[in-house]
Amino acid sequence: MVKKNRQKIVGMSYAFRVQDIVRIYDEHARSGLSNREILRRYIWPKYRICEKTFYNIINASADPRVTERIAQAERQLTLFG
Repeated sequence: MVKKNRQKIVGMSYAFRVQDIVRIYDEHARSGLSNREILRRYIWPKYRICEKTFYNIINASADPRVTERIAQAERQLTLFG
C-alpha cells in the first residue's frame, strides 16, 4: 500500500493567476455585479476559464499553500526592488 501523504506543490504561475483573478473579482464585486457576470465580462476574456474553475480559484485563494506561495514570491521581489 502506497501512502499519499505528499502535499501538492503550488506553482508560481498558478499562485499569480489566483492572485490576479481574486484582484479582478474583488474590484468588481463591490459594484453589485453577480459572480457569473464578473466572470463573463472581466475574467473570461483574459483567462478563458469555466465557472467551476472560477469558483475553485476563489476557494484556492484561502488555501494556506497558495497564500504562502504568493507571500514568498512578494518577499523575493522585494529583494530586487
